[in-house]
Amino acid sequence: MILPSQVADILLWRNKKLSLAILIGVTATWFLFEVVEYHLVALLCHLILASMVIIFIWSNLADFIQRDPPNIYSFQLSEVTCRILFQKIDKLLSKVYDISSGNDWRLFFGAIAFLWMLSVLNNYVSSLNLLYFVFVCMETLPALYERHENQVDHLAGKSRKGAKKLYKKFDSKVLDKIPRGPRLT
Repeated sequence: MILPSQVADILLWRNKKLSLAILIGVTATWFLFEVVEYHLVALLCHLILASMVIIFIWSNLADFIQRDPPNIYSFQLSEVTCRILFQKIDKLLSKVYDISSGNDWRLFFGAIAFLWMLSVLNNYVSSLNLLYFVFVCMETLPALYERHENQVDHLAGKSRKGAKKLYKKFDSKVLDKIPRGPRLT
């Protein structure tokens, strides 16, 4: 089981070898699917085909290479792993139900707005490119922020002040000029 400290070590590049391996693996996957236009079903078929050939050769040449043939029980998922996986799926489904039940209106409309924006964005960017972009941002931005925290905070403060000035200007020149009807109380 992965601990939060291990995730932080990966995202902040404290474990450089593992962070680099994950980044290379995800980049290779993105390259296969997006650039080479390899299909998921074809990849799964080729992986299963390759594993079947390797197991066939290993089983038939086990005496010559002086190794035991593969054991079928080493390929099975344990009951604990399956139970944890299904608990996480159940937790996700119950969270979706809780949001959909209407107890928290802000969370409900926020989720609706987020999903709608994601579907609109998907019209302009492929899902794989979007996932890859999000992953690269998750993998690099926390480490960059940790290294350059003072400069980022300074620039963010300047940007916030600039945005407030622009909003005040927009409010005074545009929004205040919109006629409003009488208020009903």
